[in-house]
Amino acid sequence: MARVSDLSRIFKVSEVTIRQDLDKLEQDHRISREHGGAYLKSLSVQVQSISFQHKEHMDYKVRIGAKAAEYIKDGDTIILDSGSTVTEIAKHIAKRRDLTVITNAVNIPMIIGGEPGIIVLVTSGEFKAPTLSLTGQKAADFFENLHVDKLFLATAGITLKAGLTYPSLSDLPVKKAMIDAADTTYLVADSSKIGKQSLASLGALSLVDYLITDDGITSGQRKELVKRGMEIIIAP
Repeated sequence: MARVSDLSRIFKVSEVTIRQDLDKLEQDHRISREHGGAYLKSLSVQVQSISFQHKEHMDYKVRIGAKAAEYIKDGDTIILDSGSTVTEIAKHIAKRRDLTVITNAVNIPMIIGGEPGIIVLVTSGEFKAPTLSLTGQKAADFFENLHVDKLFLATAGITLKAGLTYPSLSDLPVKKAMIDAADTTYLVADSSKIGKQSLASLGALSLVDYLITDDGITSGQRKELVKRGMEIIIAP
């Protein structure tokens, strides 16, 4: 057990501050509190609670993930992109059978990799901490000559002018290779991403067949996206 008094001495902060930090870690399900200190939770719980740098709009992301999972059937071969919204999809497909999942996310295999009905393939590539992903050309090369039924794609921003945008140029070859490998592409993004633009543009919105989002999308946004070939699915 890590004791409050020891942590206070090691980090050179007050015991009050340590207790506040431990309270937050307990709320995030990282530790179990005991009188005078705390224990780390079991490895399986720790692994499944790996945190993303950005966790805004999680209520919407949970709903989008559940809705997207409805489009994954037994026997499918799919790509799951990295990110917090796609991770919510993974949490809802544990009972699928004869499912093959290809992913560049390092946390998703830890969520579904032990399920007897699911085969998980993980790309190589450079680790990107904020999205718990593998990225760059080596990750993109993994998808060469692959064919999948469905891709569930994440994005940092969606605009009419720039299309799908991402925070890093290294993301682009991976996303393009995923789209090229898939028969059908589902973009999963909460409504806060619509109208938001990031650094690097992947290309036009027509690259995507469906957008699964929340009811925060406006009627005007929906109309413009449909004009550009997207079908919109609203997560209840």
